[in-house]
Amino acid sequence: MQIFLGSTQVSDITGNKRRMGRNAPTVIIIEHSTLARTTVVKLLERELVGWNVIDLISTESLDSALGAEVRLIVLDLAGRGVESTSLRDDLAAIAARFPEAPVTLLSGSDDAIIARQAHKMGIRGLFSTSLPVDIALAGLHLVLAGGTFFPQLLGAVTSGSTEHSPARNEAEKSLDDRTQYLAFADFTPREADVLAELQCGCSNKVIAGKLNLSGHTVKMHLQHIMRKLQAQNRTEVVARLIQRAAGGPDVSPG
Repeated sequence: MQIFLGSTQVSDITGNKRRMGRNAPTVIIIEHSTLARTTVVKLLERELVGWNVIDLISTESLDSALGAEVRLIVLDLAGRGVESTSLRDDLAAIAARFPEAPVTLLSGSDDAIIARQAHKMGIRGLFSTSLPVDIALAGLHLVLAGGTFFPQLLGAVTSGSTEHSPARNEAEKSLDDRTQYLAFADFTPREADVLAELQCGCSNKVIAGKLNLSGHTVKMHLQHIMRKLQAQNRTEVVARLIQRAAGGPDVSPG
């Protein structure tokens, strides 16, 4: 069933209400694209077992979620600037109905300038479509645990502003990543190399191939890294690095 409000199509509110158990923790996804919205919903339904996931096409349908225990709202940036009137209106509509719910943005780009602006506005995270799934899920848990998630700021922390920097090739980016990880903790150069690949979502096998290491050696480096960061798994490693880069306290994503 589809409902139309003027010329704007909105979500199947009846279907959403059917899914909503009002006492269960809830995440709201606001995304105009049907494919993107459906993909995110299915991913979160698998990740957050026992939670409600409400999907809406626009903030015009927010009233359908009133009364739910909303723990997070994910809003599509949809190519808008952070200072745009349209986005400000959407954020105002969210704040009026769910003033305690943290808000994160979905973006089609990894723009550090947008990330910095969003962070200053009190947005709790910026998720870009280029993120590996495991890193995005680590960021999701980080925000739900009270942290912030801005991986776009990770490289800017130790290497300065990238607003006017020329495009870098992969070798230059890898070197910068390695350098920034050396600054976070007492990592060895090889551990920093492994971290740079882990940040990209590479498996142990891929990391071993790229760095010309055995799988056993990669696993050993990861164990050392987790011990130094007091992390329990790969996604928590990435989450802790991102949290440190954003300048906040360590928060477990689990």
